[in-house]
Amino acid sequence: MMNILRNKAWRRFKAKVKSRKNNETTEKQWSAEKNWKLMYTRSEKLRRAKQLGIEYPKKTVRQTLDSEQPLDDDK
Repeated sequence: MMNILRNKAWRRFKAKVKSRKNNETTEKQWSAEKNWKLMYTRSEKLRRAKQLGIEYPKKTVRQTLDSEQPLDDDK
């Protein structure tokens, strides 16, 4: 069995680490993006676009036309 020394310095260090971890999660949870360009991940942008009701990624006219069903002229 190891003898673990837990003195005042160790307790201060652990408190500092723990408070830093809590602050990071709280900041991420409550901070809103300031600019669309500052949102780094695609998943964040997709989630925010869904909330705002906008299309992301924006489709070009060519992409829209390519996804359309062709007309049947055989009839």
